[in-house]
Amino acid sequence: MSIVAGMDDVYDGELVDAGDAGPSPKRVVVGYGFWIFLLSDIVMFSALFATYAVLAKATAGGPTGAQLFSQQNAALETAFLLISSYTCGLMSLATNSRSYFGTFLGAAATLLLGAAFLILELREFHSMIAMGATPQRSAFLSAFFTLVGCHGLHVTIGLIWLVLMMVQLAMWGFRPVVERRMLCFTLFWHALDVIWVMIFTVVYLMGVLR
Repeated sequence: MSIVAGMDDVYDGELVDAGDAGPSPKRVVVGYGFWIFLLSDIVMFSALFATYAVLAKATAGGPTGAQLFSQQNAALETAFLLISSYTCGLMSLATNSRSYFGTFLGAAATLLLGAAFLILELREFHSMIAMGATPQRSAFLSAFFTLVGCHGLHVTIGLIWLVLMMVQLAMWGFRPVVERRMLCFTLFWHALDVIWVMIFTVVYLMGVLR
């Protein structure tokens, strides 16, 4: 048998047509494409992290992170977001098993935990601005509000996306297009959790040492 591209191959003693496999399932293609989008988002956050690292000590005589950050508040935010990642995983498992109750329950828990995270973050921003620690006060504060605020904006978009997905699920059921969108949301939400762990470490934990 000659080895020519496009001809049959031998696998485990049997002839297999190289074209039998066909294209990858659309679910796999969509998931792969969405990972590329997430990587571009991670590149953006990497730039924001680098900017914050450079400007972390540029307080211009204003308040520092050690004076502004509440470790208790940051720990609660982290707990809410990490637990929401767990409930999002349960929602994904329920989607795979086509369980309406499990999917809606996991989505509701994820939505509530994500909203609680945003409330704590907005309360932190409000208290800092009330103290005069606005983004215009110093380069450090500008970098802080940009980095943390950008993540908060992503969480907000994720929650809106989740609500829309639940509406689509209620209207259309477990159609393939809905399942693919649920997969993309799950990837997006877990990526936000990973980014927040980095923010918690670089901004809040290391911030008290400056």
